[in-house]
Amino acid sequence: MKVAFVGLGVMGFPMAGHLAKAGHQVAVFNRSPEKAVRWVATHGGRAGASPAEAAAGAEIVFLCVGNDDDVRGVTAQVLPAMADGGIVVDHTTTSATVAREMAALAGQGGRWFVDAPVSGGQAGAENGQLTVMCGGDAQAYARAEPVISAFAKAVRRMGGPGAGQLTKMVNQICIAGIVQGLAEGLHFAKRAGLDPAEVYKAISKGAAQSWQLDNRWKTMSEGKFDFGFAVDWMRKDLGLVLDEAGANGATLGMTAMVDGFYAEVQASGGNRWDTSSLVTRLEK
Repeated sequence: MKVAFVGLGVMGFPMAGHLAKAGHQVAVFNRSPEKAVRWVATHGGRAGASPAEAAAGAEIVFLCVGNDDDVRGVTAQVLPAMADGGIVVDHTTTSATVAREMAALAGQGGRWFVDAPVSGGQAGAENGQLTVMCGGDAQAYARAEPVISAFAKAVRRMGGPGAGQLTKMVNQICIAGIVQGLAEGLHFAKRAGLDPAEVYKAISKGAAQSWQLDNRWKTMSEGKFDFGFAVDWMRKDLGLVLDEAGANGATLGMTAMVDGFYAEVQASGGNRWDTSSLVTRLEK
């Protein structure tokens, strides 16, 4: 397909690369042009001077930008430029409200909008192993799903517009609790005089097993946090979660508590640390 990708950050750069490797004709745009130039030098294709120029004639335009306002601004630019009947696939984590707004806006011009937040982090993007949670029209999703699969191990439509973003919120709620539990478990193990490596071997094949345990116990134990999903990003996501819970009446005491813990990490200078840095609060 003829596609465009707007937003070449740590996630978008490799995701767009997988589209090129899959044989799609890819145009890219990034706010800092040097990233787009570097992407073209690595993968071919072309760089647009604006989102609209990158999206010109595209059948699918992928977004991986910053926040709700970024999505509103970029979507307004690309919709008129893309092909009739084209689909905007938004991989940004946003509110469900903006996903519904953009779906309605796209529909006014005979185009489609699929909210498609991802899970799997930078490693998942680089290895083409992301999980993608989608919301939007079923037929638009069916057209986009084979293309999304270029960088995903699992893609699922969860319902109408906004359903992908709501599912990503569930994902972040679960991660917040798991990381806090892991932080407290490791903290307790050290205070109890246990060897974290031996504890990991003992519990990692039982009910305590998780992706976070397998991938973060060692770096957490060693105090290494200069990688992965940043605390600032997690706080943005948890803010969306708590706003949505305020609207739908969900009780999220644990999530609100962990959001407060992340605020403490930010206050100590850990804005760009990996989310596993929750453990630093306990080891001061």
